[in-house]
Amino acid sequence: MKIKEILVNCNLLEIIGDKDLDILNISFDSRKVDHGTLFFAVRGTQVDGHDYIDKAIEKGASAIVCEKLPRKKSDQVTYVKVDNSAYVLGVAASNFFGNPSEKMKLVGVTGTNGKTTIATLLYRLFTDAGYSCGLLSTIENIISREVIPSTHTTPDPIELNTLLHQMVEKGCEYAFMEVSSHSVAQDRIAGLHFAGGIFTNLTHDHLDYHKTMANYRNAKKKFFDSLPQSAFALTNLDDKNGAVMLQNTKAKKLSYALKHDADFKGIVLESHFDGMLIKVNGTEVYTQLVGGFNASNLLAIYGAAISLGFNKDELLVEISKLHGANGRFDMVRSDCGIVGIVDYAHTPDALENVLVTINDVRCHKETLITIVGCGGNRDTTKRPEMAAVAVKLSDRVILTSDNPRNEDPDEIIRQMKAGIAEEDMHKVLSITNRGEAIRTAVALAKKGDIILLAGKGHENYQEINGVKNHFDDKEVLSAAFKEVK
Repeated sequence: MKIKEILVNCNLLEIIGDKDLDILNISFDSRKVDHGTLFFAVRGTQVDGHDYIDKAIEKGASAIVCEKLPRKKSDQVTYVKVDNSAYVLGVAASNFFGNPSEKMKLVGVTGTNGKTTIATLLYRLFTDAGYSCGLLSTIENIISREVIPSTHTTPDPIELNTLLHQMVEKGCEYAFMEVSSHSVAQDRIAGLHFAGGIFTNLTHDHLDYHKTMANYRNAKKKFFDSLPQSAFALTNLDDKNGAVMLQNTKAKKLSYALKHDADFKGIVLESHFDGMLIKVNGTEVYTQLVGGFNASNLLAIYGAAISLGFNKDELLVEISKLHGANGRFDMVRSDCGIVGIVDYAHTPDALENVLVTINDVRCHKETLITIVGCGGNRDTTKRPEMAAVAVKLSDRVILTSDNPRNEDPDEIIRQMKAGIAEEDMHKVLSITNRGEAIRTAVALAKKGDIILLAGKGHENYQEINGVKNHFDDKEVLSAAFKEVK
């Protein structure tokens, strides 16, 4: 492919060298460069790709895209100067793979909580209706029905467009993807054509990266600002930032809500551990999903499906068949009547939503035991908030490890305890070993009691000192239940 074809719509500042050069491969990782590669020098949070230009050339790079031209240039290499290498990488990757997002209907879901559930259930909904679909999510990527392991919520531009290209080759008509705030801020989705965007909510998370809630909100808003006029922009009016997302978008503005008037209005009529009865725009439907947060997720799914042309009457029937995503309010019951719930809730708001749902459904004669931790090398300010929410809405709390990564797990727990009032400390146990914490909760529980295991959800590992050790909350909880007499 010609370099000029790859760099269409990339706002080039200067080209030095062969403007008609043939390119065989593109990369922003010098370790993956070989003969005929176009290398993008991207400034990252940890390393600067400009420091690896010489290495890329040594390995056979034919051309370099950079923000700052090197002093010493090779006569055998074409140099392209741009304002923003990360943005250009996104657009170029889309061009290189034939702009796959323009050949199907791609819907992006962004927000602090609910992204995985909404994207996954939209994939299932349209797949069950007979369409060939793709999914890009935290849990897994799926091309038609082929599952591919996921390593990031939103992949890098090259991997992202590779997956989208494969979806097109497999005949996918729709694709549903989680759009993380990191991916927007880092221009990983630059060059993609979206048929629609969904905003769920904005709560405390990722401030280790974004620094302020305003920056975090603006990253989400940037996604909606970039939607084309042909797309739909669907937002949650129950979140104070919902209306903000629509302020500057060119897309068709739509809304959903449980508490406010909206295009897609829902009311929860009944709620049980096995499901709920919800009225959507005046029509009742029973769903296997549980809780107000899932009622909100279902409204987003309903609104997006209607916007994509799904038949209204068929839609409600299909919604009634949906079940939750793996690790999202995932129930495990013991033979002796203890109820276990595994949930990915890893932000104060998500944890509160799950606990409020449990408290709304339970009869309150039983004991609610919450096991929760916080990840290491991540936003430290939410740690005391997580503990405070757990203690406020639970009868007993066990503070434990999540993914401590390179931090001392005992120090993480100590920081969580800072959010607990002295008079509530009698409700709290600290058990650093997560497996031991789960087994202790099961030993403390009696028939009818509820154990919420929060934070890791679908994850099947625990990262300690840079090593990912196999650990599955649901697996460990199920094994502990089997030991109960």
